[in-house]
Amino acid sequence: MKLGVVILAAGQGTRMKSSLPKVLHTLAEKPLLGHVIDTARHTGAERIAVVYGHGGLQVPESFPDSDLVWVEQAQQLGTGHAVEQALPAMQGMDRVLILYGDVPLIGGGTLTALQQACSSSALALLTVILDDPTGYGRIVRDDQRRIQRIVEQKDANVDEQAVREINTGIMLVEGAKLERWIGQLENDNAQREFYLTDIVAMAVSEGIAVQSTQPQDPFEVMGVNDKLQLAQLERHLQQMRCEALLRAGVMMRDPARVDIRGRLTAGRDVELDVNVIIGGDVQLGDGVKVGANTVIRNSRIGSGVQIFENSVIEDAVVAEGCRIGPFARLRPGADLAADVHIGNFVEIKKSQVDVGSKINHLSYIGDCTIGKKVNIGAGTITCNYDGVNKHRTVIEDNVFIGSDTQLVAPVKVGAEATVGAGSTITRDVAPDSLALSRCKQIGRVGWKKPQKR
Repeated sequence: MKLGVVILAAGQGTRMKSSLPKVLHTLAEKPLLGHVIDTARHTGAERIAVVYGHGGLQVPESFPDSDLVWVEQAQQLGTGHAVEQALPAMQGMDRVLILYGDVPLIGGGTLTALQQACSSSALALLTVILDDPTGYGRIVRDDQRRIQRIVEQKDANVDEQAVREINTGIMLVEGAKLERWIGQLENDNAQREFYLTDIVAMAVSEGIAVQSTQPQDPFEVMGVNDKLQLAQLERHLQQMRCEALLRAGVMMRDPARVDIRGRLTAGRDVELDVNVIIGGDVQLGDGVKVGANTVIRNSRIGSGVQIFENSVIEDAVVAEGCRIGPFARLRPGADLAADVHIGNFVEIKKSQVDVGSKINHLSYIGDCTIGKKVNIGAGTITCNYDGVNKHRTVIEDNVFIGSDTQLVAPVKVGAEATVGAGSTITRDVAPDSLALSRCKQIGRVGWKKPQKR
């Protein structure tokens, strides 16, 4: 059977108190709507339509994926009206799944259970029982526990408001019946809106038994209406991810102070200290140790690497046995071979560093190719930018660069060469040679400092 998915993402989100559309606020560094789209793709849907409104083209422009159908809801007249806008995109779909762009943690297992519930009916709902159901539509059942209708809180009487089973809004409906029921909706209610939930009573009136199922975790159906709820979901998501990594064997000194905002693949005996942030796609090999206050994004770290405190690694490759930090920064394009040492306050950008080389203190290496067993002294700078263009520095094997050296690119230092401390190198240095560029030191015996008048 062909499955279509409609994601409702047109709400303004006034309680977010932000100019950014609500569904574009991020959870674990991904927009709320992005989480829902990813889940929708895993349902095996034939077609995914996203209904947008507030924020205009800012929402669809944030997801330039060719598999999405974007439907504008110019006027926000309720959930039923929003689904009606998407019905042309659902033509030919046997069943239609309704999801919400501000309910980001809905799980694939829960949606599979919902599809199974719908196999014996034209309509299945995802409901949940809450200790405090305030603000949600209530599920009204008869004496035999059969669902009869959904009543919104503003339209509910005292007995109905006491009901704790609430409507999550997520439902699966037979496509042809959905189209017919949507056409019968009216806005005779306190909000003067077309409620999608009114189709439940329509189904019951036709003798259709409405099925229901519950989520595996109540947080799956928690929506985001303000920054507090967003923060609560962030903490819950981080807890789930850290617990999964702990069970997989990753050691965390305090999982409450580790944020997995992307995808982490870790080998055996990996250790993460406090305040580590993982973003994007990160791979950590066996025995990697990551120090406190370290950020790693979109990087591949080899086995046995030690990353000391307060380091930042982004879009980099670090081979086995390297030592990074503390206070080191590897920027995009940093590519370190095995057993390289990058020390405190060293920045590497768009550079390759070969096996066994060391850059241990206070240096900037940009647009550079460094050979094997090179030693670069403290305060060395590759001057790679002339104000218009970037230029490359090449340092061959076994070179020694003295402290406080400036290498003005484009320049090449040949194998086995030595550059004396305090030099400014503007021309190529021959292999097996010494390059030295300093002012002559002057000394004056008995010289007196100027006195203040």
